[in-house]
Amino acid sequence: MTITAINVRNQFRGKVKEIIEGPVVSEIDVETPSGLIVTSVVTTRSVKDLGLVIGKEVIALVKSTEVSIAAL
Repeated sequence: MTITAINVRNQFRGKVKEIIEGPVVSEIDVETPSGLIVTSVVTTRSVKDLGLVIGKEVIALVKSTEVSIAAL
């Protein structure tokens, strides 16, 4: 599968750094070349279907209608 066009402006290319696999959902950490960590929670079935393993190159696509900020 290749991505030729997608309507998501926030895209982060990186490599899978960590996978915390659960029975139903899994947490995927993606590290960008600049060191930014993007974390996604996906179904464990999707982890297997996408062939996600540590070191695999991926693109994290972020599309959200809300971003919350808390003051420190």
